[in-house]
Amino acid sequence: MTLRFGLLGAGRIGKVHARAISADAGAKLVAVADAMAPVAKAISDQYGCEVRTIEAILAAKDIDAVVICTPTDTHADLIEKFAKAGKAIFCEKPIDLSLDRVKACLKVVRDTKAVLMVGFNRRFDPHFAAVKAAITAGTLGKIEMITITSRDPGAPPLDYIARSGGIFRDMTIHDFDMARFLLGEEVSEVSAMAAVLVDPAIGKAGDSDSVQVMLKTATGKMCLISNSRRATYGYDQRIEVHGSLGAATADNQRPVMIEVATKAGYTRPPLHDFFMTRYTEAYAAEIAGFIAAVSGKAKATPTGEDGLSALALAEAALKSVAEGRTVKMSEII
Repeated sequence: MTLRFGLLGAGRIGKVHARAISADAGAKLVAVADAMAPVAKAISDQYGCEVRTIEAILAAKDIDAVVICTPTDTHADLIEKFAKAGKAIFCEKPIDLSLDRVKACLKVVRDTKAVLMVGFNRRFDPHFAAVKAAITAGTLGKIEMITITSRDPGAPPLDYIARSGGIFRDMTIHDFDMARFLLGEEVSEVSAMAAVLVDPAIGKAGDSDSVQVMLKTATGKMCLISNSRRATYGYDQRIEVHGSLGAATADNQRPVMIEVATKAGYTRPPLHDFFMTRYTEAYAAEIAGFIAAVSGKAKATPTGEDGLSALALAEAALKSVAEGRTVKMSEII
């Protein structure tokens, strides 16, 4: 069976998913919709799909599933519409910036028995997945501490900052999901600090660009997350998991994994420049996982509930910064 896709949103992440869908033998990109006609046409020309409106894709009989890459404030409404239309749904994070709105949306998903998968692509990265496999196999023993480092090469445009929901909901949310994925149990306490160290304009827009978050579970497991909107050396993505029997590390990846030694010293190529190249394999595996879920061969994961939990952690981090204290998750959800 070939799963027939409609792509909603042809921007940066939409292009990434269009490539992943078109490269999968079990998928076909049938149509793309975007408010900006030129970007939709560019994907149509590249992959041989049609340009349609969202309403046409909603009513289409030749489309089984949609990938939602539109602005965040449209996600929940679109999920509900396509769930009621009987189509499978893959949605980029977050589902919404409001916990209550996410809860209402997930109720519609449950009531319609729709397949919904949320785009936390880093779970599908082969390097991070190998760390998770080491945890699951018991190789590391009892997990005690996790460190997640995620630093972007540069800040996004200020108009994006203004509508993103802030660094915790937009950027750190990926790390919140990864923390839950690796910890294997829910977070009970959140303590966060934030600063504006990269660009004063980000602070004037009401956001931070440099944050540190400590998560703690009821059994005492801890996870430290470090985020920055600036890494002059490339896209910095690292994970370390420490356990009672050992540790596992997923280090930064480079387009070419070599090291050159000369009398001048040791050198390696630069890091990937951003997520579009760093997580190419993860996006492909993510779409393959979604196809497997729609065909009944696997569970759709990350779930809508995973999206809700990650957003709740973002809310706790915001509250922690605003009030200068540790926040218990029981206060949030």
